[in-house]
Amino acid sequence: MPQRQGFWQTIESSLLQPTTMPNLSSFKTWAKALKQHTLTVYFAARDPRTPLLVRLLALMVAAYALSPIDLIPDFIPVIGYLDDLLLLPLGLWLVVRLTPPEVIAAAREQAAQATEKPVSRGAAVAVVGLWVVLALVCVRWFFD
Repeated sequence: MPQRQGFWQTIESSLLQPTTMPNLSSFKTWAKALKQHTLTVYFAARDPRTPLLVRLLALMVAAYALSPIDLIPDFIPVIGYLDDLLLLPLGLWLVVRLTPPEVIAAAREQAAQATEKPVSRGAAVAVVGLWVVLALVCVRWFFD
C-alpha cells in the first residue's frame, strides 16, 4: 500500500495512533503541521501560476485559519470545534488538490523557510496594541 504524504500522514501518525489519549506532543505536531499547510496554501495563493478561483479559495482558507474569529464559536459544545477540526483541513486539502503540483512544491519550500525565520516580537506587540486601541475606540463609541 503506498504511503500517504503530507498533511494527512501527519494527522494519522500523530493523532490516530492506537493510544487511549493523545498526549500534548501529538497536538503540538498536529498544530505545527496545520500551520505549515496554512502557510503553504497562503504562498500558493500568491503564486501567479495558480488559477484565479483556486487563489481566491486559498486566500479565504488561509485568512480563516489565521483569523481569531470563528464561523461557529468554540464555546458551543461539540459543534464549536467543527470548523477547526473539519472545515479547515478539508479547505486546505481542496486547495492543495486544485493547485498545480509545481506550485505546491514551491509553496512548501517557501513555507518551510518562513517557519525557520525568527519571530518578530515587536510586530506582535504592535498588532496587539492596535487591537487594544481599536477595542477602546469601539467601547468609547458604544458608550457615548
